[in-house]
Amino acid sequence: MSETKSYSTAPFDARFPNTNQTRNCFQNYLDFHRCNKALSAKDQDTALCEWYQKVYKSLCPNSWVSKWDEQVDNGNFAGKI
Repeated sequence: MSETKSYSTAPFDARFPNTNQTRNCFQNYLDFHRCNKALSAKDQDTALCEWYQKVYKSLCPNSWVSKWDEQVDNGNFAGKI
């Protein structure tokens, strides 16, 4: 678990080798919410999901995250969580 606390930016992800990290940002946002949903449904600790949150917060512009959070809250987010 110490590996997640030792970085200051998102680590390399072989699924997204290009300079443009938009898809990486979006995928980690989805993965964070999916992880929270899955672990919460099983009454398990969601602390493991924080890694995805740290990554998407490192990659994504704040304005995107705010917009997505608002869409999730309103039930009209385009991604499948």
